[in-house]
Amino acid sequence: MPRERGPQGECRASAGGLWSAELPIPCALRRFFFTTVFTTFLRPTLSHPQCLDFQPPFKPPFHLEFCTHYEQFGCCDQKTDNVIAERYWDIIDLLGDEGYELCGDLLKDILCQECSPYAAHLYDAEDPYTPVRHLPGLCSSYCSNFHTKCHSAVKYLTDSKILQESCEKDGPRFCNLINLPDQDYCYPNVVHNNELSNNLGKVTEDTKGCLQLCLTEVANGLRNPVLMLHSGDGTHRMFVAEQLGFVWVFLWDGSRLERPFLDMSGDVLTTGWLGDERGFLGLAFHPQYKTNGRFFIYYSILINSKLEKIRISEMRVSPHDMNVADPHSERVLLEIEEPAANHNGGQLLFGLDGYLYIFTGDGGKAGDPFGKFGNSQNKSALLGKALRIDVDRSSNNGKPYQIPPDNPFIGQPDARPEVYAYGVRNMWRCSVDRGDPVSRYGRGRIFCGDVGQNRYEEIDIIEKGGNYGWRAKEGFECFDVKLCQNSSLDDILPIHAYGHHIGKSVTGGYVYRGCESPNLNGLYIFGDFMSGRLMALEEDKISGSWKERNVCMGDTKTCSFPGLINHHHKFIISFAEDEAGELYFLATSYPSAVSPFGTIYKFMDPSRRAPPGKCKSKPLPVKVKGKKVPFIPRELTVLDTSEVPTRPPLKRVKLTTRPPLTTHSTTQPTVTTTATSIQKPLNATFSTNLPQTKKEKISLYKTKPNRKKVSVKTANKATPQQKIKSQSKNTIEKDPKTPNVSLKASDKGQKTKPNKQVKPKKPTKPTKMDKSAITPQKTKKAGKGRMKPVTSKPKVAGKKKPASWSQKTKETKETKEKGTKESVIPKPKLKDPDRNQIESKKLKENSLIKKKMMS
Repeated sequence: MPRERGPQGECRASAGGLWSAELPIPCALRRFFFTTVFTTFLRPTLSHPQCLDFQPPFKPPFHLEFCTHYEQFGCCDQKTDNVIAERYWDIIDLLGDEGYELCGDLLKDILCQECSPYAAHLYDAEDPYTPVRHLPGLCSSYCSNFHTKCHSAVKYLTDSKILQESCEKDGPRFCNLINLPDQDYCYPNVVHNNELSNNLGKVTEDTKGCLQLCLTEVANGLRNPVLMLHSGDGTHRMFVAEQLGFVWVFLWDGSRLERPFLDMSGDVLTTGWLGDERGFLGLAFHPQYKTNGRFFIYYSILINSKLEKIRISEMRVSPHDMNVADPHSERVLLEIEEPAANHNGGQLLFGLDGYLYIFTGDGGKAGDPFGKFGNSQNKSALLGKALRIDVDRSSNNGKPYQIPPDNPFIGQPDARPEVYAYGVRNMWRCSVDRGDPVSRYGRGRIFCGDVGQNRYEEIDIIEKGGNYGWRAKEGFECFDVKLCQNSSLDDILPIHAYGHHIGKSVTGGYVYRGCESPNLNGLYIFGDFMSGRLMALEEDKISGSWKERNVCMGDTKTCSFPGLINHHHKFIISFAEDEAGELYFLATSYPSAVSPFGTIYKFMDPSRRAPPGKCKSKPLPVKVKGKKVPFIPRELTVLDTSEVPTRPPLKRVKLTTRPPLTTHSTTQPTVTTTATSIQKPLNATFSTNLPQTKKEKISLYKTKPNRKKVSVKTANKATPQQKIKSQSKNTIEKDPKTPNVSLKASDKGQKTKPNKQVKPKKPTKPTKMDKSAITPQKTKKAGKGRMKPVTSKPKVAGKKKPASWSQKTKETKETKEKGTKESVIPKPKLKDPDRNQIESKKLKENSLIKKKMMS
């Protein structure tokens, strides 16, 4: 309802309604009213497990040392847990012993709420475009206790002046500011709410047990996309085929190449009729496509404007462009005549054995009326079969493929050697199970959805030599009574079948083996083309049976994440799997080969994700020669935006520290802690090392030493007595307790120039240039926690930086342990005079003595 600004800052409504023109209401009051209504009635509906990075929670891969309450499920990995622990001990060091005893546990609980599965709600971050709180939402009674014991710590938790001032002056107002309207989600109520904590980490289910999943839009504007698959070459490209005969390349960043990978539209038989099953139906990349560039296609053709066939051909990628197929490389492998326009099959795939599997329909019409038993039960016909051929070798009889030696019907006179399994009606979409990522259980199984006739749709696992019953059976029941009662039928029952009250045309799917949604691992997810229903099967590994699990779109609360949607087009055409194992499906709102309403969706579990960094992929580079078409989403997301916010994480407040103490300072310095000095368990008793260190520092800088200290400049100059002694002995014995302090020249046996003799100076009081004589010797870390002196060259000119507080404290401790034998200022090592010069002087003196004696 439009509003106008009235006199004296009032808001007047321009039409009737709740706020009438006769009742002017201040704008501030109206804003307060709407805010209260929103937070009271709307916000609880958005409450769901969510982290501060706008993603679902996860199970940490490793043990958490600090926030142990959330090591089974939450929003922190080991790295984040360490950061929180460092921040905690920084604050504790500033609060001191008394603050630790009084406030330690409460402070830990509050900081660890960043790891809570409901962290986004506690920090008011479920709406990705509002500021994140510095403090989580605390319940009133808990906040009062926290304010009483920990009010001095608030300034270290937030830099908000409003919160700091209210904490110092008005405790109830402070607690009111950080409280949440929904008391079920404030801390600690959120921990004790069984309804919120019982099913954490599990796939969300509605009241009927339907698994609630969400989707992301991946591509749109496609004309009846019949398949999508990757090439397995490490580039993570996805190839999407349209029923018209175009194959498009989609890159890792979601963009599509403007030039198609393959254009078979001139050869493919299809029409714009609603529900026409002919067209470009199958595509499979060779297992060694990365090196040989071979791929295989399955499509409908029309010969002489009369005869319809399906054709399976081999093609190769262009040697000049990895994103374009060579149009002149087609080599026909097999052609099969189609007696009708429907039931064309269309699945191609490579098994783990390296052979090409081809799935054909029964020839069309209704009830498989071809021959005495129909095409499906006739092993001498290629229709209604699962065929297996070796495309890496050619036969002696001129065929461009060989028959695998272990095909089940080799040598039987009434069977084609290509037949691997039979008795199928019209298998639409099959897939190979990758197997469990850890145990590899189920690896290599081939799942297929077989479209039914009048009553049932079924899911089958293909086995060598298996008979899947059609037309004798449909699902678990008989279709042709005479064939069904034949004792030699020996058919394999489907793992699942559903009636036509649920759906009328099954679309086979995949067993999820991806990384991003761990809860979905092992679920076979499929759908129905006509009803648009998504379904799943869960295997009981002990009994081998499969349990049906319905899949539905999550509600607004469940899918309230950036970029997620909870709806899709009705007609589910196909399912797909990318190179990382993530699952997709292709759907359209109008199933015509020429309608551009095809959309690709990716499954997403909003209840749990993989730990951060686990699912990162590094695609190989793709050389793009043409133009790219960027992806522009069309579907309306739950949060009315498809952009994932890039807001930084929770702000870290800088801890206040004081500068290190100088020689002229008379105040007591403040301890500065570092990230490496805070490895302390919370439950252990608080160590008193910190107060002792403070006392040592005070005694070091407030008490004067008994002896006079000499500057480094004065100490490094040798006295005349020392020079005479050095000339007589030529060497100076090294004090074993004196550290190695080298002067300008090296003492590793190198020849040096003799120093100029300078008159000795009397020791004087240290000046500004001689501060190094007062400050302890500079130290640095050596290994873990150990300190050793630095062998640096003392400089006379310029000011010397004082050692840090921690370094001075460490040095003082070492000095106390060693006693008074060792001086603070190391004894300097004097330079040896040049031996050659001394010997020459002796020779001269001896020669003079001899001359005198001779005279």
